[in-house]
Amino acid sequence: MKKIGILFGQENTFPQAFVDRVNEKAGGEFTAEFVSIDQVEQNVPTDYAVIIDRISQDVPFYRAYLKNAALTGTAVINNPFWWSADEKFFNNALAVQLGVPVPRTLLLPSKERPDDTSERSFRNLRMMDWDMAFEKIGFPAFMKPHSGGGWKSVYKLHNPEEFFRAYAETGQLVMLLQEAIEFDDYFRCYCIGGKEVLIMPYEPRNEFHQRYATQMKTTGPAGEKLLATIKDYVLRLNKGLGYDFNTVEFAVRDGIPIAIDFGNPAPDADVNSVGQQNFEWVVEAAANLAIEKARAYQPGRDNLTWGTFVQRSAQNGFQDSIPAGKTVAAKKPTAAKAAAPKAAAAPKKAAAPKAAAPKAKKAQE
Repeated sequence: MKKIGILFGQENTFPQAFVDRVNEKAGGEFTAEFVSIDQVEQNVPTDYAVIIDRISQDVPFYRAYLKNAALTGTAVINNPFWWSADEKFFNNALAVQLGVPVPRTLLLPSKERPDDTSERSFRNLRMMDWDMAFEKIGFPAFMKPHSGGGWKSVYKLHNPEEFFRAYAETGQLVMLLQEAIEFDDYFRCYCIGGKEVLIMPYEPRNEFHQRYATQMKTTGPAGEKLLATIKDYVLRLNKGLGYDFNTVEFAVRDGIPIAIDFGNPAPDADVNSVGQQNFEWVVEAAANLAIEKARAYQPGRDNLTWGTFVQRSAQNGFQDSIPAGKTVAAKKPTAAKAAAPKAAAAPKKAAAPKAAAPKAKKAQE
């Protein structure tokens, strides 16, 4: 009998509650447990039909284990291949294509050159026009790592002088410079299975343990319309990204919900911070999703969830591979093909640019 497992780190309340809930609801059809890892051999299946991943973002060994498990059929929540490729700047760009409002955002080169690079490594990079950047984004603004990181190295900036002081501290981090949204309402939303949504009023300016201790300020028909719009945006984002378990945060300015943070595939689910009611919802929704995935499990197949962005790319690659004059019966590509679309072939080597190398020691001053 295949099992349902949860892989986790320092958190305490959610993993045990999840295991207990699955075992209660599955009625012996499946057994849930904490994942146990011994020897990891290439292309050898695990005992798990489903694994919920809560820790591999911090432990590379776990990420490699989960990719091997996914390759041999385990439905990993969330998809470890996409999670490895994901970052916040791309998420914002995809949100724009999906019609979800996001703050104005620029990608900044690292202040210091990455290891094993030289001035010649940056011959394609022009010097940043900082005045133009500040005019485009405005102040106040936030600067934060483009790949996320749980509010580490996040700065709120009010003028260019504060920006340059903060930027000097960022070392080799690639940063985002992002418009600060002065909000009337703020929400944090769980999305489970790409279909179940819980919208929670949230106050990010409170102490961590009190952030859910707040009330929605918009009421009446305007409040109902706002909640419906937020739910629509949450579903668009998670279907586009392909996340089974995620949270999305919105800052509401002048009645418009603006997506602030929506790449949280191991979101906080501790009862002591989210509160008992929200905790009960996420435990139940996660248990239902895991059981659903376990019932749909097919041995040796790709049982991962892939977002619509990857699905479209795979479909395009499939169609492009058909010789001219040939026809192929319409067929939905497998998720395995989505993992490595034919269109992803390595580009030809570009000719070296003629621009002279910059003299600065830093990638950007």
